[in-house]
Amino acid sequence: MATKVRFSKYQGAGNDFILVDNRENAFDRADEALVAKLCDRRFGIGADGLMLLQQNENYDFEMVYFNADGREGSMCGNGGRCIVAFARDLGIITDKTVFLAVDGIHHASLSADLVNLQMIDVQDFARDGDAYLLQTGSPHYVEFVENLAHKNVYQDGYAIRNNATYGKDGINVNFIEAERDGYFLRTFERGVEDETYACGTGATAAAMAVALKQNLTGDINIPIRVLGGQLYISFHKNGQHFTKVFLKGPAQFVFNGNY
Repeated sequence: MATKVRFSKYQGAGNDFILVDNRENAFDRADEALVAKLCDRRFGIGADGLMLLQQNENYDFEMVYFNADGREGSMCGNGGRCIVAFARDLGIITDKTVFLAVDGIHHASLSADLVNLQMIDVQDFARDGDAYLLQTGSPHYVEFVENLAHKNVYQDGYAIRNNATYGKDGINVNFIEAERDGYFLRTFERGVEDETYACGTGATAAAMAVALKQNLTGDINIPIRVLGGQLYISFHKNGQHFTKVFLKGPAQFVFNGNY
């Protein structure tokens, strides 16, 4: 481990991340205890996750994502947007990029503080009672509810994430409610093991659940409001297949530091 970790803090709709430029491999990605300590909100920097920006000869960069518990995680949509902004601020890219993440290749474009990130295609889904199960780079459970503002998302999300069906591998639990200008979403995230202010792959899954429930087809745009701001999901739906999937929302620099 390097004696000093140079980092940047970014947030995307309230989902906050520690970003480390690791193109010289100074940060030991196997040190789960260090990652967890850095993400700790009382004894570290504090974040929902940590990302390493790695050198990759075939792409602009590679994204390696860690959950707040220190373990390498699946794809994070808001994290993906933040690392794109980080790469721009490092001078690696300008207004467009192609990078590699754990779930494959991602394209993205930037305009001011907004990043439009292409997500993976989704070819199928499953059901658990009335809930929808979708894999959008991370596994998601999506349930339509009422009176979401007053729902105990921690209690109910924790129970689903740790039940007999999902407890072994975990699942992200999303509760969604229709409102006048779109939808309101709240998410309990595995790895963070708490409700977060936003979840990009969760918002993507929730928008797809809306399209499935309403039997929408063609080019679809769905605004999703989260606790930390506004996200916009677009895709083309043909039957149960989702292509040209994009997650658009803010990605903003917060501060730099040394740990």
